[in-house]
Amino acid sequence: MNNILPSVPGPHAVQRAPEVLARALTIAGSDSGGGAGIQADLKTFCAFRVYGMSVLTAVTAQNTVGVQGVETLSPAFITAQFESVVGDLGVDALKTGMLGTAAVVAAVAAMIAKAGLTNLVVDPVMVTKSGDQLLAEDAVDALRTRLLPLSLVITPNLPEAEMLVGGPIRTLDEMREAARRLHALGPHWVVVKGGHGGGDTVTDLLYDGHTFEMLDSPRIDTPHTHGSGCTFSAAMTACLAQGKTVPEAFAAAKQYTHAAIVAAPGLGHGHGPLNHLVSPRA
Repeated sequence: MNNILPSVPGPHAVQRAPEVLARALTIAGSDSGGGAGIQADLKTFCAFRVYGMSVLTAVTAQNTVGVQGVETLSPAFITAQFESVVGDLGVDALKTGMLGTAAVVAAVAAMIAKAGLTNLVVDPVMVTKSGDQLLAEDAVDALRTRLLPLSLVITPNLPEAEMLVGGPIRTLDEMREAARRLHALGPHWVVVKGGHGGGDTVTDLLYDGHTFEMLDSPRIDTPHTHGSGCTFSAAMTACLAQGKTVPEAFAAAKQYTHAAIVAAPGLGHGHGPLNHLVSPRA
């Protein structure tokens, strides 16, 4: 039997120049079920052909039904991961997800400020689809005062926006008012996502302190939306790493997340994950 070995380029073979990849960093918790958190972020970065890196803030025992356990990493080790990645590989854009405690929020804000990174997307992860709390109550104020002022854009869903502004959001006018109040906390851009609202249409809005941009999509009747917030913010981060504008990133994230929900594989017995293998629109 002949052994077939892979060909090896000779000394005079023409070498292709390496592909230049944008670099995106996620600072978030691990979802052992693979639908949200670090796993969803890295899958989304790959879909957008962006090189993904990670800083873990917590490890969860989690599936589509709920969260069975959480182990939060120390602020010192979170900082060590960040310095290791940023000091060697560099970062074009980054996002935060699950941070968990006020101490972690403070540490993450301090290290981002020290590194001078400004292409920051903050996804204020507070509660899972199954209702499990992922952000301590005393950490909400730390998020408002320490991290939001550093962000280029924040991407809360309606329940998260309600927690941040301290009031109900039921109508489009209330979404606009929430966006104004969130913008006053320091971010340059605010996205308020309408997926938790009612009706046949999901309206997401983008606000820069002056004007509103709204994008609509048909509501999909499905329980399989676990990780949609992580996916949306990761898609925006990937686009920003590639040099796209915030409105361009907003539109691309909306399209990709909607397509990933439509193509959800139907895994698990609860709120199943999206299909991150769908292709973003060019």
